[in-house]
Amino acid sequence: MIAVPNYISPQEYLAIERQSQIRHEYRRGLVYAMAGGTDNHERIAFNFLKVIDEHFGDSTDCRFHSGNVKVNYQDQFYYYPDAFVTCDPRDRQDRYLKRYPKLIAEVLSPNTKAFDKGEKFQDYQQIETLEEYVLISQEIQRVECRRRNSLGTWETTIYETGDRVILSSINLELAIADLYRGID
Repeated sequence: MIAVPNYISPQEYLAIERQSQIRHEYRRGLVYAMAGGTDNHERIAFNFLKVIDEHFGDSTDCRFHSGNVKVNYQDQFYYYPDAFVTCDPRDRQDRYLKRYPKLIAEVLSPNTKAFDKGEKFQDYQQIETLEEYVLISQEIQRVECRRRNSLGTWETTIYETGDRVILSSINLELAIADLYRGID
């Protein structure tokens, strides 16, 4: 990730982002242009959202979003997760920005994997409503679910080929193969 090398306020970032043709993420004053993804990245994210859509149906107060809606925490960061779920009614007030997700998923790319697993996860942990952080590999059938337990600490469960992935935050169980359907 390459940052624009001068400080920008959160307000400046939001004003620029609303006008921009290119998506950018913001972290503590620095702005990062988002690179395009691969076809496999897009397909995995689509499959993930499709399973969630089928799970929720029409009878839920929860909403799921793709990588076109930002998640924010106290003007410290504005990220575009590949997928996330919010069930908090406060998140219906702004169509561009959500602050109360309960599940966030990132499809790992070679260039962003270390950031997604490290600093981005540290940032996301500040969101009190976040219960689950899901990291989906593009290279092999591997899903890492990080869950906040009742003590407020995070536990990790790894799912691999043939496993059933449990997303406890939204009460969903799915075959890992469903995430990788149609992948080259």
